[in-house]
Amino acid sequence: MEFTAKDVMALRERSGAGMMDCKKALKECDGDIEKALDYLREKSLAASAKKASRIAAEGLVDCFVCEKCGVGVIIEVNCETDFVAKTDDFKNLVASLAKHVAKKNPASVEDMMAQPFSEDESKTVSDVINGAVAKIGEKITIRRFNRVEGIVDTYVHLGGKIGVLLQISNNDFPAVAHDVAMQIAAAKPTCLRKEDCDQAELEHEREILREQAKNDPKPKPAAIIEKMVEGRIEKYYKEVCLLEQPFVKNPDESVSQMINGRFEVIGFTRYEMGEGLQKRTEDFAAEVMAQTKKA
Repeated sequence: MEFTAKDVMALRERSGAGMMDCKKALKECDGDIEKALDYLREKSLAASAKKASRIAAEGLVDCFVCEKCGVGVIIEVNCETDFVAKTDDFKNLVASLAKHVAKKNPASVEDMMAQPFSEDESKTVSDVINGAVAKIGEKITIRRFNRVEGIVDTYVHLGGKIGVLLQISNNDFPAVAHDVAMQIAAAKPTCLRKEDCDQAELEHEREILREQAKNDPKPKPAAIIEKMVEGRIEKYYKEVCLLEQPFVKNPDESVSQMINGRFEVIGFTRYEMGEGLQKRTEDFAAEVMAQTKKA
C-alpha cells in the first residue's frame, strides 16, 4: 500500500513521533496508519527500555492550580540534560502531567503511571512517557508530586529549578501569601512551627551544642551550658521553622509577625530540582533570597 505526505503528517499528529520515524513506520507497515501507530508504540517502548539505565537528574519542577476544583499540584519530572529541560516539548509534558495529577489524584508515581492519561484516555501515563522518550531522545522519569485540596499559592523560581506549593486558610491577602511562598523558596524551612520539629533531630542538635560548649577553652557550669544550648536551639528554630524565620524582605520581623494573623499557613511543599540526585553547584536559595530583598 502506498502512502502520501499527508499520511506521514497525519501519523505525526497522532503519534507525536518525528517525521522520519513516521515515514519509516508507514514504509514498514505498507502505509497502514493503524499498524504504523502500533509500530511506533513498540519502538518507543524499546527506546524507553534502552534508556532506562541512564541517569536523569536534570528536569523541571512545576506547579498547577485548578481554581475551579480547588486543587493545587507540585511535581518534579526529570530528564538527562538541562538542554532538554528547557525545550517546549518537555515543559508542555510536565505541565500536562501536573494537570493529570490534579484531575486523577494518583496515590503514587507507580499508580499514576498505570492510569489512563487525562488528556487522552486511550493511553496510559506510561505510554505518554515512553512516547516522549522516543520523541525527545532522553530518559524521562516522574520523580515526585504532591496534590493539595484547598486554598493554595504557588511559586516557581528559575524556570523550574525550585517550586513551592503553599496551603493557606484564605486568599484575602494574595500578595502576602505569595511573599510567604517566596520565603519558603529562599529560606528552605523544613517545618512549619516549633512543635513540628523532629524531636530526635532536635535532641541530636542539643547534644552537638553541649559538646561544643564543653570543649570551650573557658569551662562553664552545667546550668550555664544548658542556657547556652537552649539559646542556640532558639536560633535553630529560626533557621528551620517557617513561622520563626526572619522575613527575607524585612529581617527585623518574623514570618509569623509579617502574616499578622491575616491567614493561617496550613502546610507547604518545597521541591528543588535534582535535590538528592546529584551534587549541585548552583546556590538557588541564595539567588531567590537576593531577588526577594530587591522586590
